[in-house]
Amino acid sequence: MKHLLTCQALSRDDAELILDSAQQMAEAVRGREVPKLPTLRGRTVVNLFFEDSTRTRTSFETAAKRLSADVVNFAAKSSSLSKGESLRDTALTLQAMGADAVVVRHGASGAPQQLTRWLDGAVLNAGDGTHAHPTQALLDAFTIRQRLGEVEGKTVTIVGDILHSRVARSNVWLLSTLGARVRLVAPPTLLPVAAQKWPVDISYDLDSALSDTDAIMMLRVQHERMRDSFFPSVREYARMYGLTAAREARLPGHAIVMHPGPMNRGMEIASSVADSPRSTITEQVTNGVWVRMAVLYLLLTSDSTSNTLHGTGTEARS
Repeated sequence: MKHLLTCQALSRDDAELILDSAQQMAEAVRGREVPKLPTLRGRTVVNLFFEDSTRTRTSFETAAKRLSADVVNFAAKSSSLSKGESLRDTALTLQAMGADAVVVRHGASGAPQQLTRWLDGAVLNAGDGTHAHPTQALLDAFTIRQRLGEVEGKTVTIVGDILHSRVARSNVWLLSTLGARVRLVAPPTLLPVAAQKWPVDISYDLDSALSDTDAIMMLRVQHERMRDSFFPSVREYARMYGLTAAREARLPGHAIVMHPGPMNRGMEIASSVADSPRSTITEQVTNGVWVRMAVLYLLLTSDSTSNTLHGTGTEARS
């Protein structure tokens, strides 16, 4: 059984297959009075979330239900895991339940890979530590395609807390694979040392990166993962790296503004920018359902899907 663990292991053909399938899912569901397809009827999808999530968990649940799968939501805080049960024992429990797919979010990088050792069903990484979040990157690429026509040849500028962002790491590899030019903009303290070896351009000056950007992706500063002070103050960060209305006005007319959510309005992005016509933030949430439907469909119904969907490669290292 195949899995989706990282973007780095996806070939361009596999990535485009997922994006094309997502478009087909969107068109198929939109044309129905009842927005459901019978594709995964009789299959069981388990959402196994060790970290809090609203968008990702709900999106995967909606995607599975629209494919007519049975969905089990397994919250670590209300399960035997809170009593000390190991990840392996939890996996064996899910195996005994006959889970066809397990969607997992975990605070430890590599946890989804570990689950593949104990489960026969497909494992889908919904975010592990600061390592990877492949379906977020896929829905971001899908959104860029919808708004700008294609990903290839576009300049995508990712701004903010790169150091702690699994979203940034997954986007670096996927967008590069799809032919985009990826630029990272952040204070030096919020850039991983390994970023120098990634297929990206690096800048510390947001203002100089605006004029040729096709899509700008603002990242939330992840205070919960920080044990030290990475910048002088919230006000100083917003002044240097926040996407204000004045900075938005300097973007090319066609450029789009993205954010994986949740947002710190007034810090990395001004409310007027987040709510502007350029913003794709709500579209990204909607597109996440189509992309996750496509991934579930491809992993659970297609024996011909390339082995690279297994994703045993590693994402960008910190």
